[in-house]
Amino acid sequence: MTEENMIEENKDGIKSAQMVVAIPSYNEAKLIGFPTKMASEGLVRYFGDKTSVIINCDNNSPDGTKEAFLGTSTEVSKIYLSTPPGVKGKGNNFKNLFRKACELGAEAIVCVDADLKSITPRWIKNLGEPIFEDFGFVAPLYVRHKYDGTITNNIAYPMLRSIYGRRVRQPIGGDFAFSGQLAELYLKQDSWQDAVSQFGIDIWMTVTAITNNIPICQSFMGRPKIHKPKDPSSSLGPMFIQVVGTIFDLMARNPDSWKDIKWSKPTAIIGFGLGETEQPPPVDVNVERLYENFIKGFNKHKDILKRILQENIYAKLNEIKALSFDNFEFPSNLWAMILMDFVIAYKNESVEKTETLEALIPLYFGRTCSFVVESSSMTTQQAEEMIEDQCIIFEKNKPYLLKKWFE
Repeated sequence: MTEENMIEENKDGIKSAQMVVAIPSYNEAKLIGFPTKMASEGLVRYFGDKTSVIINCDNNSPDGTKEAFLGTSTEVSKIYLSTPPGVKGKGNNFKNLFRKACELGAEAIVCVDADLKSITPRWIKNLGEPIFEDFGFVAPLYVRHKYDGTITNNIAYPMLRSIYGRRVRQPIGGDFAFSGQLAELYLKQDSWQDAVSQFGIDIWMTVTAITNNIPICQSFMGRPKIHKPKDPSSSLGPMFIQVVGTIFDLMARNPDSWKDIKWSKPTAIIGFGLGETEQPPPVDVNVERLYENFIKGFNKHKDILKRILQENIYAKLNEIKALSFDNFEFPSNLWAMILMDFVIAYKNESVEKTETLEALIPLYFGRTCSFVVESSSMTTQQAEEMIEDQCIIFEKNKPYLLKKWFE
């Protein structure tokens, strides 16, 4: 996708802006008006001394997203950008955004999800302000329901933390901010895979910031993230493969950026910590379906799993598979070692890459099932502590990964 293909509507003829709020979208006509309104209020209230614009980066949505966005009454000017018809993907939307932000000479770019129901004007302040205080990348920190974000909790956060040594709690949170200089750096990267042009974009941006030593912080958002939650047992769609594939790709491309890191260090938190009282709405999970997906998928992929996993790990996994639903438990120590075996198989291409990632999906269902059962009577805070414990297990297992990687 080249710059010439980008579709742009810029009624106010905006040529420059110090501050951009971007809302990536595909078919969000029903919901995009609310974050657009909040973005405008946040910019007026907290960044009144800056020139600003709100940009909708869309995938040529057929449902009227463009009209809903441009039709929302705002004090701040708006620009609509779109990929050409037929070109989809959140990452492609962001590529348009990086180019436009550089063209406008933006100093700070704040991104928020189009389906956000809990955003307040303050979110724009919380994400944008640190960029004007010398941070280059701001990740969000919010209370999420313990079953919302299971790919983050069981893969993205523990992997990022153990591999790159930085504790960024929401590396694929969807709401974040970055500097204009980082937008330029993103455009120059040569690690832009197909998966990055889709849902791999969030983790790619976070890892690229970390490996380029960009100053990073986390900003406490003050409210839970409320959006269209998805039951982790239902169809994962392509997101799983794109996110996990991007994590594995980045590790394989640049082992020098992580091989010498032993333990993780905290990342600065701006604003109030996790003592928030407002609870996120519940996320319904079909635990039986998670269990069934694990058993079915294991049986389907067992020949591939035998080739990917160490013999003793495969044997342990087989024991778990024999457990009844009522006694089911998938320990995090085993999960950490499984993920590390998968990274190695992916790097060595001992099995075709897409097949490797597809064979991991049922095991992810199994681990998620175990996590849901184990945390069922826990508070948000207790579940959070369990996730932290799992991260420490991942960090302890890193020597296992290094030994296999460099053998």
